[in-house]
Amino acid sequence: MTRPRLVAFSANLQRPSKTRVLVEAVAEAAAARAPLDLRLYDLVDVGTGLGAAWSRDALPLPARRVIEAIEEADALIVGSPVYKGSYTGLFKHLFDLIPPTALANKPVAIAATGGGPRHALVVEHAFRPLFGFFNALQVPTTVYGSDSDFTDYAVSDAALRERAAQAGAELAALATRGSLPGIRHEPTARVAAGSR
Repeated sequence: MTRPRLVAFSANLQRPSKTRVLVEAVAEAAAARAPLDLRLYDLVDVGTGLGAAWSRDALPLPARRVIEAIEEADALIVGSPVYKGSYTGLFKHLFDLIPPTALANKPVAIAATGGGPRHALVVEHAFRPLFGFFNALQVPTTVYGSDSDFTDYAVSDAALRERAAQAGAELAALATRGSLPGIRHEPTARVAAGSR
């Protein structure tokens, strides 16, 4: 039996990186829950030619391979540092080169890092709309870490470690086509007309 392919992509521009550490934490949690074929990439792996490529034909080979790995994955973990309230421009540019149907129904876990808590809603206001456009299946738990949640490029905050573990568990369940842990699938109650 072939193991589902999990691709983790971090938009960090250097190594070591808090974003990569956070993406790795989600990936490790997913791999602990299910047998997955894990591949980890970041913008350093893509190379400097990504920003100059206006189309897929102009991509250098390293960038093309990363995009193909994302498209061929059975599940994704995506993460980016936050700049000016959103993911990095190169992160967006990479996903601009992916066809709209390539990520449909693909489970995706979202992670982001920023200087402080004021950027925490980036996962809801920037990432979720992007992957909603792709019709990706986003796991309920997103993971955001501030600088104070890390010590020497390791996750030091217990609550952040717990969220990463939860996101990884949800992703593993979806990647293996199970049900989400801790979520009961019951019909939604209808609201009576005129009530709120």
